Amino acid sequence: MNKAFKQQIVDLLNGDRIMTLATNRADGWPQATVVGYANDGLFIYALIARASQKWANILRDPRVSIAIARDYPDPMQIKGLSIAARAAEATDPAERERVAALFLKRYPEYKTMPSPAAAEMPLVRFTPEIVSILDYSKGFGHTDLVRTTDANLPEVIDSPRTHWSLVAPN
Repeated sequence: MNKAFKQQIVDLLNGDRIMTLATNRADGWPQATVVGYANDGLFIYALIARASQKWANILRDPRVSIAIARDYPDPMQIKGLSIAARAAEATDPAERERVAALFLKRYPEYKTMPSPAAAEMPLVRFTPEIVSILDYSKGFGHTDLVRTTDANLPEVIDSPRTHWSLVAPN
């Protein structure tokens, strides 16, 4: 496992609160939406309304793409993530409770709001399979591509530890 890549990914995930989530529509068109998220190490979580198009898309095809970045005044400092992941509803009450605490830490302004009901807002866990790490400080357009497999992922309710391998630098 390349600890430097893992730490870089976790640092970028920890540094933001909003991601672009792309799902696959039934008509073949991709649908990109902006979603708030929290992460537990490399696992990414979001609450998504059961009545939404993106939830219908995820139920039909759990493969998603996630992009996380912010605006940098100096283009040579751009850093971000492009992630191919699989989505699944997190139904375990202990996991849901643990992730709720992560959300409140990331979004303290939500402390006064009622907790969303699982019947209306499933907690979705995104498990990364391929991550492209953008880091223009290493050169314009520089990316490192890392991959993980299901065999390398821990049980979800444990502390996340994943084994990453370098696929190919761009």
